[in-house]
Amino acid sequence: MTVAAALPWAVWALIRGTGRERGFPLVPALAFTPYAAATALLPLAAAVRTRSRAGVALALASGAWLGTVVLADRAGRAPGPAGGSTRVRIATVSLRRGLVPAEPVVDLVIRHDVDVLVVQELTPDAERRLTGAGLLRALPHAHVIPARPGAVVSASGAVWSRLPLTPHGSVAGGFEQPTVRLDRADGPRLEITAVHTRPPATSPAAVRGWAADLAALPSPAPEVLRVLAGDFNATADHAAFRDVLRRGYVDAARAAGRGLAWTWRPLRLRFPWLTLDHVLVDPRLAVAGCVPVPVRGSDHRALVVDLVLPPGGAAG
Repeated sequence: MTVAAALPWAVWALIRGTGRERGFPLVPALAFTPYAAATALLPLAAAVRTRSRAGVALALASGAWLGTVVLADRAGRAPGPAGGSTRVRIATVSLRRGLVPAEPVVDLVIRHDVDVLVVQELTPDAERRLTGAGLLRALPHAHVIPARPGAVVSASGAVWSRLPLTPHGSVAGGFEQPTVRLDRADGPRLEITAVHTRPPATSPAAVRGWAADLAALPSPAPEVLRVLAGDFNATADHAAFRDVLRRGYVDAARAAGRGLAWTWRPLRLRFPWLTLDHVLVDPRLAVAGCVPVPVRGSDHRALVVDLVLPPGGAAG
């Protein structure tokens, strides 16, 4: 009986360790791997109480493996390249279907001296409120892509910048994902994409759309310094997200020693805490800091990331 009780954790450890999660509901379930690791103590305690050696061995191995993979992809500070003297501070924030008030977003920009603001779940009304609250005084340059016909109104995405930018189209996906480039006097341009993948939480079709959105994200390239920032609806426990990282990106939170920080939880509940938002950067960029910041009215915490450009010119 105690061996059977430990089997769900053993299966979870096997799926997470092999990266073989496929479809619904396995993909959304894998986001809760840290909770599976924490609760692995339950079958272990039951096995110890009943003196089941097989149960103890299975529960101990499953819990140890789950804890190892969770920490391996999150904990510690990843080494980075030597940076130059030019810094760019990027913040990404989700507006929760456009319902987040404008004032806390503008306050985030001013209080943290943000250079580039990446926004998901924008609506026309939310855009009017942001500009009315003074966002353009702080960040006068913008690339906003409205939701396409037939999409939900909050499928819009935007990038606002203190530095002059060149709109560079968008990345294909279920939601609008605008891309901008900040010119440099010398060296590759800094390219920033506002990422918002479809959530995989509701159906097999949703999982397929989410996987397609992640697969469509651009890879690092020598001619630009590419940054992907926003709501990936994915954690480090998803194989599809790790595939994006394996293309050569650095997760800014982990590079700054903040890989265990959560970015999303339901507004009316204390749990669960999940890390769905990320800033992935070209490995030539140095990460000088990454801070999760609560934004009133949003179910996501903003990420404020300091990037140091490699020597060779200034942004803007």
